[in-house]
Amino acid sequence: MKIFFIGDIFARPGRLLLSNHLETLKRQYEWDICIANAENAAGGKGINYNVACEIFDSGVDAITMGNHTWARKEIYNFIDSCHKMVRPANYPKSVPGKGRLIIEKNGFKIGILNLIGRVYMDPPSDCPFLIADREISFLRQQCQIILVDFHAEATSEKIAMSYYLDGRVSAVVGTHTHVQTADEKIMERGTAYITDVGMTGPSEGILGVDKKQILNKFITGLPSRFEPADGGVFLNAVLINIDENTGKATDIKRISESYKTAADNTIMATY
Repeated sequence: MKIFFIGDIFARPGRLLLSNHLETLKRQYEWDICIANAENAAGGKGINYNVACEIFDSGVDAITMGNHTWARKEIYNFIDSCHKMVRPANYPKSVPGKGRLIIEKNGFKIGILNLIGRVYMDPPSDCPFLIADREISFLRQQCQIILVDFHAEATSEKIAMSYYLDGRVSAVVGTHTHVQTADEKIMERGTAYITDVGMTGPSEGILGVDKKQILNKFITGLPSRFEPADGGVFLNAVLINIDENTGKATDIKRISESYKTAADNTIMATY
């Protein structure tokens, strides 16, 4: 089983990249299921119904979220009925949506769990470690393959989660920082791990945002409206190979594809 996990989709440039290139990338990497973090997919913050549909239409099978889940009020109208989207499972029980889902592909069930960290993160959430215990216990009754998207700021918290879940899930992938890390590995007990998958969107801004706006905020301290950067785009992802019989990962490959524009078919760099 090959899982292709895409780092935080940022605004329209990130969505256009998927619409124009994901089908080609699937032929290249031959994955079985595609999962993407999309908490910044609408205007760089949050998601709405039309944007979610656009992402699914591009070829993504499931969407995970993060600290910007509630950034757009439109999400309240569809998150409960969207069966292919998860928000952090360690949010309070009373909030809409769900924190886990199960997708069936090629005769196998894949469990997807979304968690959010508590170090330097808002809004307040329950302990991700204890909630992981509860959710994985449920998923293990139905799934041999389980992927966890841990949306967190602190590297230490993500690494701690990887050791905590090693051998109990197939993969722990970090999201949130928009910067792809080079520490992908297979843990001792068979769990694939990377601290941060990165982002998919503008490559010539600061974490996806127009660099002039970010620089102005740093220099003046004044509030500024953030907009997606223009120019080149890139896709960050990981391709994870999992043994269907054991649920253990056998390989994780870090992927970065760069393009001149979201609509351009010329790959500028691949690694």
